[in-house]
Amino acid sequence: MTILGKQIRLERIVNRNTGKTVIVPMDHGISVGPINGLLDMKEIIEKVADGGANAIVEHKGLVGEGHRGGGVDIGLILHLSASTSLSPYPNAKTLVCSVEEAIKLGADGVSIHVNLGNGGEKEMLNDFGKVSYEARTWGMPLLAMIYPRGEKIKDEYDVKVIKHAARVGNEMGADIVKVSYTGSVETFKEVVAGCSVPVVIAGGPKMDSDREILEMVKGAIDAGGSGVSIGRNVFQHKHPDRIVRAISGIVNDGISVEEGLKILE
Repeated sequence: MTILGKQIRLERIVNRNTGKTVIVPMDHGISVGPINGLLDMKEIIEKVADGGANAIVEHKGLVGEGHRGGGVDIGLILHLSASTSLSPYPNAKTLVCSVEEAIKLGADGVSIHVNLGNGGEKEMLNDFGKVSYEARTWGMPLLAMIYPRGEKIKDEYDVKVIKHAARVGNEMGADIVKVSYTGSVETFKEVVAGCSVPVVIAGGPKMDSDREILEMVKGAIDAGGSGVSIGRNVFQHKHPDRIVRAISGIVNDGISVEEGLKILE
């Protein structure tokens, strides 16, 4: 029964025809406060849903604010871990929600953030193990956001540490693994090859141009990636619906970067 439940929930956050996904994380409020793009949650969720996003990620306190009572459907992934930029240890994530609470709030999936290579790694991996067990018990899809980020990491975009991070998520029981893009199709192929579950890329800091965003997405898909989980480059875009439509076109329909740019005109 739990396997069937997970399959049904996954279809709410992944395109059932392509097996790929466009996720828009909106969990930034705890980390950095009420930033531009996330002030009116109902409005931004409406826009990314209209653009064709498969799911959003948010914390439990905002679930009610984003409920629209109409419009295009969109999956809900509830984020279970948090830290703030005000902390002396901003890379040390702690659990602030449970799988059971996510189910009660109507979530279609849960996510956890783990940073490798810093002093809090041991605790975060311990939390990951607990969440993975609970997610399997309840048949809840688990998205693991894994980053090599801490005092032992010299370059968090190095393919060696990125593919290690993806493999950690895989071996810990995640259904989808989110990592940073390594910068090229060739190197990202190594990441995908070492992970037997779908790999999606993070959007990272706000980029300078639409072309830069779409080229990153195209590179990840060409390397065998299964989609994206892009936040600031979507919800802070002047046309969130159009950039999502362009990204979704590359992810799910195989359009080119040039075709994607035409959507944004």
